Amino acid sequence: MESDDQETTCYATHIILLLYKAMIRFRLKEVIADKEFELDHRITLDEIAKETGIHRTTLSKIANQRGYNTTTGNIDKLCNFFDCSVERLMEHVPNPE
Repeated sequence: MESDDQETTCYATHIILLLYKAMIRFRLKEVIADKEFELDHRITLDEIAKETGIHRTTLSKIANQRGYNTTTGNIDKLCNFFDCSVERLMEHVPNPE
């Protein structure tokens, strides 16, 4: 039942974001690029998936799909993997009025 509640909450959040034309923008590509520079080697979505337990398809959607809605658990896992704050990983893009 908890999974249904999470899906309903995610769906409701997505609808609210659409209504207000505001969204959360993920900076996953930038965070990956910074980590690659720091470590001096390429980091793949497969590597991140293996280390975090987040499905590779989900990571791809976070990185590439505008307005994608993911769970706070995934955000926490990414922050832990990249040793970064939530603010580094994502930003609020306000309604352009």
